[in-house]
Amino acid sequence: MPPASTTGQRAHATSSEASLMDAFDAALPGISPGVFDAADFRAIAEIAHKEAGIVLPEGKAMLVFARLSPLVRNTNCATFASYVIRIREDVAERRRAICALTASRSTFYQHPHQFEHFAQTVRPGYVERLLGGGKVRLWSAGCASGADAWTMLITLLGDDVAQGEALAKADLRLLGTDIATPAIATARAATYRTEDLKPLPAPLRQAWTQPHGEHSTIAPQIQQLTRFRAHNLLGEWPMQGQFDTIFCRTALRHFDDSTRERLVLRLAEQLTPGGWLYLGDGDVVSPATGEVLVPAGPATYQKRTV
Repeated sequence: MPPASTTGQRAHATSSEASLMDAFDAALPGISPGVFDAADFRAIAEIAHKEAGIVLPEGKAMLVFARLSPLVRNTNCATFASYVIRIREDVAERRRAICALTASRSTFYQHPHQFEHFAQTVRPGYVERLLGGGKVRLWSAGCASGADAWTMLITLLGDDVAQGEALAKADLRLLGTDIATPAIATARAATYRTEDLKPLPAPLRQAWTQPHGEHSTIAPQIQQLTRFRAHNLLGEWPMQGQFDTIFCRTALRHFDDSTRERLVLRLAEQLTPGGWLYLGDGDVVSPATGEVLVPAGPATYQKRTV
């Protein structure tokens, strides 16, 4: 029999609320409702959506509990209800909670078909432009710990080290942004487990990473080409100028359909005419974007030139 407090909640709950409470009985075994219950989940989901546009469906209850439990302990809150009060009042703690909820694992050379497209279709024009005195600007939006950003840059530089070093001396810059400040710190450090770099094609890995036992560092001469900044995609976009290629492959899945559509159109606005946008494999683009973006492959789009 459930605790009396939970029974009382069910007696006055709507059908949808009762469904969520029932889901808690199944999804969170062994967790006392006095520590974390449906009301806590709803409150956290509301805060996350208001603060960062994140959608947390009922099935994410266990994820919320797992990711926020360390923060609850660190703030000496006895229950999630107390922590909800804390993050409503404490801006810094609220940001830490959002960072924990949006933390994404980024993998080097994930979804290789997009990097192959970038290398074969996009790169040749950029190489010619850079060696001819032009500029190239790249943006990894929602870059997590930096794997996509570094993979994009390394792919552009190529496995010819002499040519890559010439490109690195040209007007080439990459911006990496993410809402999670710990992830940005990892990206800036440019040091990863050597094992995590193995998905990179061997010639690229040998050209632009330096192994040191169990860890490897991105080559120092190309780190200067990057800037990593904390940034909320739903906030102001302070970046000046447009980008030639944007990778945004992990962030959009956190949002609802209308927010996702708005962000895709906004990303398109940040592209130069003819620029390229790479999204996550599960990201669905609405027909409205067809006026701006032309499909060029799985989750790959090119901005119209007229």
